[in-house]
Amino acid sequence: IERWTDASGTLDVRQTLLWIQFADQKQEFNKRPTKIGRRSLSRSISQSSTDSYGSAASYTDSSDDETSPRDKQQKNSKGNGDFCIKNIKQADFGRREIEIAEQEMPALMALRKRAQGEKPLAGAKVVGCTHITAQTAVLMETLSALGAQCRWAACNIYSTQNEVAAALAEGGFSVFAWKGESEDDFWWCIDRCVNLEGWQPNMILDDGGDLTHWIYKKYPNMFKKIKGIVEESVTGVHRLYQLSKAGKLCVPAMNVNDSVGKGCCAALKAMGSIVYVTEIDPICALQACMDGFRLVKLNEVIRQVDIVITCTGNKNVVVREYLDRMKNGCIVCNMGHSNTEIDVASLRTPELTWERVRSQVDHVIWPDGKRIVLLAEVIYYHHHHRHINTRLSMTALPQSTALALIELYNAPEGRYKQDVYLLPKKMDEYVASLHLPTFDAHLTELSDEQAKYLGLNKNGPFKPNYYR
Repeated sequence: IERWTDASGTLDVRQTLLWIQFADQKQEFNKRPTKIGRRSLSRSISQSSTDSYGSAASYTDSSDDETSPRDKQQKNSKGNGDFCIKNIKQADFGRREIEIAEQEMPALMALRKRAQGEKPLAGAKVVGCTHITAQTAVLMETLSALGAQCRWAACNIYSTQNEVAAALAEGGFSVFAWKGESEDDFWWCIDRCVNLEGWQPNMILDDGGDLTHWIYKKYPNMFKKIKGIVEESVTGVHRLYQLSKAGKLCVPAMNVNDSVGKGCCAALKAMGSIVYVTEIDPICALQACMDGFRLVKLNEVIRQVDIVITCTGNKNVVVREYLDRMKNGCIVCNMGHSNTEIDVASLRTPELTWERVRSQVDHVIWPDGKRIVLLAEVIYYHHHHRHINTRLSMTALPQSTALALIELYNAPEGRYKQDVYLLPKKMDEYVASLHLPTFDAHLTELSDEQAKYLGLNKNGPFKPNYYR
């Protein structure tokens, strides 16, 4: 449950944790193993520091091609090699994934159809750093259809769909990303997007703040030509507010972040889970209580829960003390941006055994045989397993992102200052209206007399900008 601005535009930092306990406690996995196997893993792990936005780590899967994409010379069918991906030969498979995603994103496709004749992003040079999935590909191809040039890197080292990256590269997009990047690869890919002779971005689309941070750090002069930043994540929005508060935000920025905490709670509750919520904010806490969730402190339930999900954007939320007290078979994962929420580093000690079960699933085993299940080494699990997301939650954000880019790029000088803004309410309502046909929903229209009585334009906006 996360909101980041109040009515006055002041940053409102909140954090949410979700603790889930299955209604049926009779699980086969609770039986502790009598024998513990040990096998070595090849890893390269990096920890985020206070002066870095990095959330990168790597794991080498022996089933994949061990050659680094940086060492390969690849070209698409048209002879273009301005990309770095895992395997261009996966392009056909990736194209099918994108076509499926298009069917699941009617609002964004409607925007593409309506606006591609006008080319509202003609001349826009968008550098992006987001999850590279089929849904992101639909957004990128929409931006291109609206006139933008795009160069893209991944904001997460595990979430890239290699086949989708291949399809984008085959389609002429400059994509620098593959699943399983090292931290060095991560920053190298971002730099390749930004640092190109004869090409300079004038718009930034970021998810987590890494791209914005890199440009501030390495190429600050670029901000002279950049018109704005669109940010998709809680962590990135928080950092933009920090820059604004310090007077260091050089361009207008727009927050299009949606709340993941509420949706996660609702989805798990709908599947029959008993969901506990921890909160630091009394308003969000009251909302959780009124929605039927029990509000607790972590230490009150840590021994009983079956799944622990963090989505705070904070650090040191689940420390070694809590990991030691978890029950056998407890599943641990993170929906926040970085790997700082759960203290995984504390688990890399001689007395604990790490066992790779399958890709992005590890067992961490204690000397007494207890084990916890660690998903994706707690680096943003939400997008690694995107198929569990609802259709609406996966399409609303790209739609808002596209409109935010159009708004900032075309805004007359002076409309937006060097600050962080929410998407104008009129555009929010437009996004919602594009989704309604999917549900065969029919809006009631105000009469002229009713609109006058309420003091509204009958076509909207119907709520003030501060309403969320």
